[in-house]
Amino acid sequence: MGFGLRFEGLDTEGDVPAERVFDTKYRRKAFTDVMLTRTEEVMREVCQDFEAELKQFNGEQDHVHLLVHYPPKVQLSKLVNSLKGVSSRRLRQEYDAHVRRYLWGGHFWSGSYFAGSCGGAPLTVVRQYIENQQRPAG
Repeated sequence: MGFGLRFEGLDTEGDVPAERVFDTKYRRKAFTDVMLTRTEEVMREVCQDFEAELKQFNGEQDHVHLLVHYPPKVQLSKLVNSLKGVSSRRLRQEYDAHVRRYLWGGHFWSGSYFAGSCGGAPLTVVRQYIENQQRPAG
């Protein structure tokens, strides 16, 4: 499925809705439950730095999904680059031996991502989709 990063602006007037999809490098199943929890913490911190809010997070072994509200003054490419860059560095620092078994060459995320609008889907449907991700056990 890839790394589904959904940015929503439905609750706040002026927020910008858009969807982002990232893939882990080589589509490797590198995530554990503990790593997903840490990734959520890191991405919440990055969002706060951009005055954005991470509304929902979940993932599977090879991707994560985020529901983010962000103000229109935020350059989306900078937010995306920061989310990917900071999370990659922290995960490699904190889980180096585990990450090296699945990913190599200094990369965690694929260099590309999909961008699309998500304003048409009801927020409840998006939340349900994210909640239904098959998170790795333990």
